[in-house]
Amino acid sequence: MTKSAFTTAVCCALLAIGLTLPIPGAGAEGTAALDARVRETLAGHNRSWEGMNVPEVDGRALYELVVRNNYKYALEIGTSNGYSGLWIAWALSKTGGKLITLEIDPGRHREARGYFAAAGLDRYVDARLGDAHEMVPALAGPFDFVFCDADKEWYVKYLEAVLPKLTVGGMFVAHNVSEYPARGGRFGRGRRGGGAAGDFLEFARGLPNLETSILDIPGSAGLSVSRKKP
Repeated sequence: MTKSAFTTAVCCALLAIGLTLPIPGAGAEGTAALDARVRETLAGHNRSWEGMNVPEVDGRALYELVVRNNYKYALEIGTSNGYSGLWIAWALSKTGGKLITLEIDPGRHREARGYFAAAGLDRYVDARLGDAHEMVPALAGPFDFVFCDADKEWYVKYLEAVLPKLTVGGMFVAHNVSEYPARGGRFGRGRRGGGAAGDFLEFARGLPNLETSILDIPGSAGLSVSRKKP
């Protein structure tokens, strides 16, 4: 796939973000009961999601990327209290996949596990407590979808550790990464993308076996998508 074709494919996937989720007949489990339970969990804890998590539009983007590419082997670096993981796991319930998610803080880890169970998605999630600096290099893989929302100064190292385990056609999605400084929050000052996030974007775009695009979505906190080429 050419760079322009990749960008077009990503944009086409995002056109569906405004549609009513989930996509009918999208995968292994499309039961109305599960979908209703997930929606209730997402809607019922609005204050819990504030501050530490991705905005809703980014959660929907993660869902779309997983479902529309039929990804099954997902890794999340930085669980927080589970909001983004709920979107990814919900998508994996459609594809028949599973999510490994890593969190260093015991309180957030415990809270996230509670939300996964409340949503009925715990069977699709392997939530692990520990230091991602040590855990990510030790993971066997393979993975076809990786979402990174942890310490930005380590984004390059996370990508280096995961890339050999990422399948061809798989995606590494990084949060708080943008072309524009204002999008990057406290990581978005300085040159394009700003600080550590800018360093990561420059690094990812320089790798010959990746094609990287920024998802320009209104309301997004910044998502870069890097697809592994053959």
